[in-house]
Amino acid sequence: MGVVIGKFYPPHAGHRHLITAASEQSARVAVVVFGSRFENIALADRVKWLAAEFEDTNVTVIGMPDDCPVDYDSRPIWKAHNEVLRLALRNRGITEVDAVFSSEEYGATLAADFGAEHVMVDRARSAYRVSGTLCRDDLGAAWRNILKPARQDMAVRIIVVGAESTGTTTLAEALIRHYRHRYPELVDVPEFGRQFTYDKFAALQAEKPGAVITDMVWTAEDFALIGERQNQMENEAAARCPLVIADTDAITTKLFERVYLGERSHGSRRAVERLPRRDLYLVTDHAGVAFEDDGWREAEHPRAEMTEWFKEELTAAGSSWILVSGSPEERLSTATGIIDPLIAQRNRFTSPPWATRTVLAGA
Repeated sequence: MGVVIGKFYPPHAGHRHLITAASEQSARVAVVVFGSRFENIALADRVKWLAAEFEDTNVTVIGMPDDCPVDYDSRPIWKAHNEVLRLALRNRGITEVDAVFSSEEYGATLAADFGAEHVMVDRARSAYRVSGTLCRDDLGAAWRNILKPARQDMAVRIIVVGAESTGTTTLAEALIRHYRHRYPELVDVPEFGRQFTYDKFAALQAEKPGAVITDMVWTAEDFALIGERQNQMENEAAARCPLVIADTDAITTKLFERVYLGERSHGSRRAVERLPRRDLYLVTDHAGVAFEDDGWREAEHPRAEMTEWFKEELTAAGSSWILVSGSPEERLSTATGIIDPLIAQRNRFTSPPWATRTVLAGA
């Protein structure tokens, strides 16, 4: 049995390299994640992310609260930590440790205490020039080095939704322009349903050259595909950048399915059930915004009703949402007024007073 321990705060490519090395040299590996009450990434999340990264392997991830201070020169403190580790392992039926894998000098002492071999893995961090300290210091710069399952949950996700011709795309594009200087990797997450509509109509015209937009026949399968693809696009954006601004999501797909097919159609249900974690919805108000017929919108009348639907759906789901009204400048100001502190909150990492900083050689 190989053992790897750490805070994984947050889990990054260096951790993956360490655990992979242990996995390749051991029949089984237990990764024990120690979480302190003074850290603001939940222990359960770190366990979940690592478990997802090593799904279907010989790696078992175990979470264990550990609020004991750190003092590498104190044998009583070593004993306290060792007992937490021993009980974490025993709770999973692990009573013997063959090898401790680490990238730190303390690994030798830990291995000796458990009567195990110490295997040092890339002490110089030459394979991946990253550490938890570097990630916490500059989340944006380290983003690609953070494990993908963690990026999906750690990204700040802002979703702009609203009825047709209420300024959703205008606001989403303004927000992307506003934040792209800070996040060069920030990408557009457009409304996939619109592109799907273009393609569906082109296929109809190829079959029936005289067809018009109202001749299109929508199906539950159409909305299922749109919703799933919208989720996928949002997740791809989160993998690239710690800020995601999406022009609509599967909630919108669900409401348009209601408009076209009625409340008994549930093609988008799976996509809604699989919605990624998000921080905030911005609901664009229809009031004061003139309806613009761009040739693809079929009717003005559902706008007020749909705006209410959005509020009801998001409230029922327990989502945080803000109605954005007024001029484009006022809407942008309202949005950035909440997005800025959300970003600041996500980028602020707390640590216990005895925490040490990892300094990479040559840094």
